[in-house]
Amino acid sequence: RYVVANGYEADPAGGTNRHLMTHRPYAIVEGLAIAALSVGAEEAILAVRAEYADAVATLELAVSAAQEAGYLGDDVLGSGRALRMTVRPVQGAYMLGEETVLLKALEGRRGQPEQRPPYPSERGLWGRPTLVHNVATLAAIPWIVVHGADAYRAIGDPDAPGTLLVQVSGAVASPGIAEVPTGTALSEIVGLAGGVTGGRSLKALLVGGPSGGLLPADLAATPYTFAALRTAGAHVGSGSLVVADEAACVVDLARLLTRYCADEACGKTIPCRIGLRRMAEIG
Repeated sequence: RYVVANGYEADPAGGTNRHLMTHRPYAIVEGLAIAALSVGAEEAILAVRAEYADAVATLELAVSAAQEAGYLGDDVLGSGRALRMTVRPVQGAYMLGEETVLLKALEGRRGQPEQRPPYPSERGLWGRPTLVHNVATLAAIPWIVVHGADAYRAIGDPDAPGTLLVQVSGAVASPGIAEVPTGTALSEIVGLAGGVTGGRSLKALLVGGPSGGLLPADLAATPYTFAALRTAGAHVGSGSLVVADEAACVVDLARLLTRYCADEACGKTIPCRIGLRRMAEIG
């Protein structure tokens, strides 16, 4: 069995994973270790985008420190259980953010998604059961273990509790990363970044990355939850929020996003390989 931490951040407007890996590496390492020991895995892999050299170096130091302290190795804290953890830099295109594509990259194979089922939990890395989680999910585990599930459920939206990291960019006064409780309104998140620059009005919000959704200003009160965003026509995705003001051309933005998705398509299916390219040409 294997456990894989997905730290490959493919969205060009996203930076939450990188921030987490460079500033809270021990939370990720601890969460990954707890997950591995919980499912009986003796191999854990931290898959990181190779361009994130700072994150790779920071995580390698954290793993080495955990090994020296006895939290990793052939006999974890004298329990008789083994857990080996490695940091694996990986390179590829936008598709590597998808779990089955990431597993193929770790195997040195072409980065194309697999049909599911079977899911990675049944047949994943090297054909063995594999648990794959984003680094942000794993980093939350130690806090939950210390404070309890009830305390975590008390944060944010009751149907999807906890906090989420959001990368806010575009026409805002102070671009950056914010940690917000689930259910926070999109307009409030924009306010945390200083609001729209130059006193201009908000025109649209790109939520969830290139494959996310463009929401008009009148949907700015939408709660930042999985269900609410899905209903509005977007998704949490990479955790990015790009703000477009009244001077932006939404048509040009949509054209840019279509071309990006067409360029990054893995080419496995006809809608992806041909359909996206035709959409980009029409645009």
